[in-house]
Amino acid sequence: MRAHTVRTTLALGALASLLAATAPVSASARPQSPAGPPPVLVDCLWHAEVRPADFVLACGDGNSRLVSLHWSRWDARAAVGEGVNMVNDCKPYCAAGRFHGYRVAVRLDKPHTWKKQPKLRQYTRMTLTFKDARPERLPQSVTYPLWS
Repeated sequence: MRAHTVRTTLALGALASLLAATAPVSASARPQSPAGPPPVLVDCLWHAEVRPADFVLACGDGNSRLVSLHWSRWDARAAVGEGVNMVNDCKPYCAAGRFHGYRVAVRLDKPHTWKKQPKLRQYTRMTLTFKDARPERLPQSVTYPLWS
């Protein structure tokens, strides 16, 4: 009789373990994915944009802007794309200067809550990597903090 009780106890214990392992996981126990809309890129006029085709870098004078942007990634952690950085050479001065296009890879990251609209997250850093030629006095890769 004692052997039967031990076998029954072991069988019930195994059944309980099996049921616990196959039971649905509660919503609170599931790993949380980032909720809400994807992060945004905030432009000079405080508009929230997702996957913009162009973006002004030099808000004060417009002498540097990104055009023809194509995004291959835009998610909760980062955005990656390619485009052309149009930069005014300001020679002999900016009003008389010419714009030159430079192919760039663009990376946006470090999303944080946007102070103006706390329900949105905004990317707070942009890195441009020049693919070929680059403007005078700029390194191959340059990182800018973005306004918030």
